[in-house]
Amino acid sequence: MSESVTITRLGARGDGLTADGLAVAGALPGERIMIEREGGRGRLLAIETPSPDRINPFCPYYEACGGCAVQHLAPDPYAAWKRGIVDQALAQAHIETPLLPLVEAHGAGRRRITLHVRRIEDTARAGLMAARSHALVPIEHCPITVPALHRAPQVAEALAEYLGRGSKPLDVQATATESGLDVDVRGHGPVSDKARAALTRLAGELDLARLALHGDIVVERRPPTLASGEARLMPSPGGFLQATQAGEAALTALVLGAMDKRVKRVADLFAGCGPFSLALARSADVLAVEGDEAALRSLDRAARATTGLRTLTTERRDLFRRPLLPLELDRFDAVVFDPPRAGAQAQARWIAESKVPLVVGISCDPGTFARDAATLIAGGYRLEQVTPVDQFRYSGHVELVGVFRREATPKRRRLR
Repeated sequence: MSESVTITRLGARGDGLTADGLAVAGALPGERIMIEREGGRGRLLAIETPSPDRINPFCPYYEACGGCAVQHLAPDPYAAWKRGIVDQALAQAHIETPLLPLVEAHGAGRRRITLHVRRIEDTARAGLMAARSHALVPIEHCPITVPALHRAPQVAEALAEYLGRGSKPLDVQATATESGLDVDVRGHGPVSDKARAALTRLAGELDLARLALHGDIVVERRPPTLASGEARLMPSPGGFLQATQAGEAALTALVLGAMDKRVKRVADLFAGCGPFSLALARSADVLAVEGDEAALRSLDRAARATTGLRTLTTERRDLFRRPLLPLELDRFDAVVFDPPRAGAQAQARWIAESKVPLVVGISCDPGTFARDAATLIAGGYRLEQVTPVDQFRYSGHVELVGVFRREATPKRRRLR
């Protein structure tokens, strides 16, 4: 049964919300719409009174694909919505701090895409999943990616055809690098030496820089490098990477901007393949700590190929299970941490008890950042400012950088 409702606000995931919290994808605040209730959500049937902020989406897959949430929202209210996600997370944690304007960091587009390959009418087809569904939406290319990735669906389909004509569901991650596409195929399992040789030939025909299966390199025809300031990153197959080059540059600039001339020793925690470590090592000695061995090998490889760096050392360590303790942290002038979406809860507790004068937190989840920030504030730090960074354009995700400075002497607990 259809009904008419009014949308009062835009939720953190990009859904329009009614006064009683009913979520409707594709609706905007102030709109009067016709919906049909489906499993606790509303399905948009018609827009009776459109919002003046409504614009036409540019992507032909927008209503089918579950990737983007808000292509139908004009730029200014879109920026306010993104900034508001961070503002709300801080408010819920009772944190007051200057929230700076949203930094636009989409740049030329996403430099990585993960495509799903399924068998449709006896043919391997690559695409993205529909919203809240396991249904595949085949695509020719994703318009929000860099042009070099526009051929990624065809590459994924060619690889899947060889690996069984799409009979087994595959996930194909493609990254646009300076030397070509870096592709990692997951979901197939090990292959024979004969198959690896055939895949090597196919990688040549597709002109891939590197091809891997589940992170295991089949062939590296050219080192897949990415510009990062004056350095060149060399991420491992499928390893973590900031979504856009502009986003990485914006985050790095904010991290460097928080430093001063007194900072000579920095700990970069959850360092990944090292974009912050490499930039910081221009003016300070850096310890890069990361749990992923492949990422640290990539960082070491990049550091050895980069001139003009001060001492940059690496340590493999699971910071969730074995965070750095205050006595280890106290020798640093600054700590930078950029954890996964789950945040750095265990590590934040020990930073709060350290004497480190400056802490810079980077996060892709405002909620877990606010939780960890509250821990640091309770330990005597002041959250000087937060800057939201939009490298996940059209989605409900937003990056941020927070700068903390110590104001009070930490209270130490006795270790057992």
